[in-house]
Amino acid sequence: MDNKIQAVLDLFEELNKVPRQSKHEEKISAWLVEWAEKHGLKAERDESMNVLIKAPATPGYEDKPTVVIQGHMDMVCEKIAGSSHDFSKDPIKCIVDGEWLKADGTTLGADDGIALAMGLLLATDKDVVHPPLELLFTIDEETGLTGANTLKPGWLSGKILLNIDTEDEGVFTIGCAGGRDTKIELEYSPVEVPADDKVYEIRAWGLSGGHSGVDINLPRGNSNIIVARLLDEAARNAETKLVYIEGGSAHNAIPRETKAVISTDKDVAAVLGALREKIIGEIGYAEPNMKIDITPVTNNYRNELNTKDTNKLIGIMMAMPHGVAAMSKDIEGLPETSNNFATIKMTMPASKGGLLRNETGKVSILSSQRSSVESRLDWISRKIEAIAVAAGAKTATSDGYPSWEPNMDSPLNKKCVEIYTRLFGNEPKVEIIHAGLECGIIGSKNEGMDMVSFGPTIKNPHTPDERLEIATVGKVWTFCVELLKELSK
Repeated sequence: MDNKIQAVLDLFEELNKVPRQSKHEEKISAWLVEWAEKHGLKAERDESMNVLIKAPATPGYEDKPTVVIQGHMDMVCEKIAGSSHDFSKDPIKCIVDGEWLKADGTTLGADDGIALAMGLLLATDKDVVHPPLELLFTIDEETGLTGANTLKPGWLSGKILLNIDTEDEGVFTIGCAGGRDTKIELEYSPVEVPADDKVYEIRAWGLSGGHSGVDINLPRGNSNIIVARLLDEAARNAETKLVYIEGGSAHNAIPRETKAVISTDKDVAAVLGALREKIIGEIGYAEPNMKIDITPVTNNYRNELNTKDTNKLIGIMMAMPHGVAAMSKDIEGLPETSNNFATIKMTMPASKGGLLRNETGKVSILSSQRSSVESRLDWISRKIEAIAVAAGAKTATSDGYPSWEPNMDSPLNKKCVEIYTRLFGNEPKVEIIHAGLECGIIGSKNEGMDMVSFGPTIKNPHTPDERLEIATVGKVWTFCVELLKELSK
């Protein structure tokens, strides 16, 4: 393996020893500051724990325009069923599997730890010729782009930004969709589970999942929707009440696993089994590892939603849109507007102990909307709100983040295309993506910023199947070195 590739991967493995779950970036933020100071670089942290590291130019290039290298320090934390991995303290174990780097039953964190490793080494490698550099590493990109949203205008001096957060090597991204999240809350007062009711555990699991922007147009199942259909079928054939439900893990991950417990006044095993086979027939070709379990269990639960509230919740789940709502009229094959039915969780789980009295629980649903057209983003967000309000639930939609409008005449993009073609003998693809990138927010806070996003190839991000193609790390490194040299002229 090339020494430079090995150096990037070695530092990436060091980073993977530091916990960096979204919204829990205290340790990685401090680690970055310590690493910078140890290597003689000036480092700053803002109130949100975003980190800005400044590296002086190679001698002789001090008067050249400053270049910003940017990535996010947090990662989506997903693991396989049965894993005991604790993301708050356990290191991510990196495994070389042929031409790929993967993790041991968890997400790898190459999204976007590879940007941190590459940026730090570009700033400290004596063989790299570069102008003044600013390394901007933000928090909480994965659950709301919080770090980018809290950046103060003027913190950056550079007007050229290289965002290393795109997952297909040989592709330069120059625009992205905007997005918002909507939280739905349905309150309920627990009632007692009838002693003679039948109780079933319903579980959909083993689905592919994936990124809710990049993968939303693929024929993948959503475990929340599968369980919603099974709950609806039970309610059509018996008096059904919900005891427990939890599904999905993050706003930007397509749900891979959902579990529910219901009680019914009749035996519904046969009708649920029949629907299970129909669902497998519909999407089994795209989800070969999908499992749908319908298991009768002992009735030792005490608390549940009443029939009316259960039906309200089932109605919301059945009406909740998921997938592509509109395709781009300008770019063939690009989703314009979409929604991810992301998570559902009972925030006061039903107890197996004594009956809960005079207490109010709630079931929370999170959906994530994206669009490159502001009016369409308004429409789908309001549609979701209307579904919830019609069922008597409360809603709250975030301000979200803006789209990144592409600049087709970008000098930076033209230079990137020229350099890539010269280095590798083929032209890269230039695209706009249906996913959220921090460039839109950063650009809105720093007028005149010329930006491009790229990165090595990462497959199945946001899932335990995430893997990084090692050879593409070398290509991105070589490209970055040449680009920085060109920007020093």
